[in-house]
Parts: sequence; structure tokens; C-alpha cells
Amino acid sequence: MPATIATITETRPAGTIARITIDNPGKLNVIDTPAMHALVSALHTASADPALRAVILAGAGEKAFIGGVDITEMSALTPITARALIQNLHLVSVAIRACPAPVIARMHGYTLGGGLEIAASCDMRIAAEGAKFGMPETRIGIPSVIEAALLPQLIGWGPTRRILLTGEIFGTAEALRWGLVEEIVPLTALDAAIETITANILACGPRAIRLQKRLMQDWETLSPAGAIQAGVECFVESWRSPEPAEMMAAFLASKKKT
Repeated sequence: MPATIATITETRPAGTIARITIDNPGKLNVIDTPAMHALVSALHTASADPALRAVILAGAGEKAFIGGVDITEMSALTPITARALIQNLHLVSVAIRACPAPVIARMHGYTLGGGLEIAASCDMRIAAEGAKFGMPETRIGIPSVIEAALLPQLIGWGPTRRILLTGEIFGTAEALRWGLVEEIVPLTALDAAIETITANILACGPRAIRLQKRLMQDWETLSPAGAIQAGVECFVESWRSPEPAEMMAAFLASKKKT
């Protein structure tokens, strides 16, 4: 069966949390072109909510986050259809990075190929013990492309070259040491760890978080001087809403009570 995409939206006093799940557990949650389109649509819908505070991206079942792109579909590609498929996969990552709220990858089991590119596009990655990762494209005759280009900034060129040029599968120890994931927890504690991060995001100013995410993406392509200047403009922009004054007044008032 092809993968389906399910979204559960939770409304909290501080805003909305969207949980988007790739559901194809019998095939390690691999995705095909229709699933890519559905995932982009789900991300666009979540992003359009002005109350959105965080997105949790997950895989159904216990065996995988996303096991990559469906090889059955890829095996029939031509140069023309190959371009269309890889651009559709790229659009998933574009939608993640364009989401104004932080996107957290809930990683367990296998995260492979296009699944790892999707994870690399997320703002944070939390993994369960025993998780396995890899970019095995070269072992089936194709290079790792599109958002694999994010890996050098995440983990450095050495680990990136090893992952892409060997196609080997690696575990949580390497993922944590290289900086691919921020935290490793038992599978039974995975949701609690993500909830802790979500609660910390909700404690921040919603507009400040959106400005911060946008600024960090600008930093990826700017020179140090340009990044600093972009930060100055972002700081000024933050004061074009009452959020800083209101939150600082609340902070000062709480200090007076202690």
C-alpha cells in the first residue's frame, strides 16, 4: 500500500501543535510521489495557521521514521521523470524549511535516503535508542542529492563524505557524536522528550520564534558581516509588535514577586 499522510492538530492555550505522520509502516514508511504531494499539502496547511507554534513530523509504527523513496517507483524512472521525482522530494524539504514554526523530527527505527534529507531539513531531530541512519543511494546506483547538501553544515565534511561515499548504515552513537541528532532517548521516552522541547518553544514569544527561525536560515547563506547586519534588522523588526514589551513587563513583574 502507498504511504498516507495524517495530521492531528492540538490546540493549547499558547497556540497550535501539528503532528504530521507518514503512514506506511509495512514498507518502512517509504514515500512515493503522491505521498510527497500530500506531505507538502499537509505542511502548507499547518503553516497557514497563524496560531501554529510547532510541527512534529513522525513515522507510523515502530520500524521507521522514513525509509526513503519507494524504489519500485524509482526503478522505472527516465531522465525526464527522474527530474520530476527529485524536484517533488525537494519540495517537501522546502515546505519544512518555509514553515514559520519549528519542525521537530521524531526519529525511530530507520531513517534512510530521502528520509534523512527530510530530517536534515527539520529544525530539530530527536531519536530513539537503536535508531539507524544512512544515505544508501550510491549502493543502488544513484548519488545522494538535494537536501543532502545540508549535511556538511550539520555534521561537517568528514562525516558527510563517509556517509555519502560508502552508503553505510550508522547508529545513534555516530549520529549524536556528529551532531545529526540533538538527543537520544529510549523509545518509550521519545514522546516525552519531544513534549519537553515543545513546551519550551511554547514558553517563548511566538513572533520571536518565527523571526528567529527566519534569521537562522538567512545566516546559512550570508557572510559573517551580512549575518550580523541581518540580526540587527531582525531585532528592530521584533519591536514592531507589542510582544517584547509585554513579555519583558511580565518578566519584571514576576521578579518583583520573588
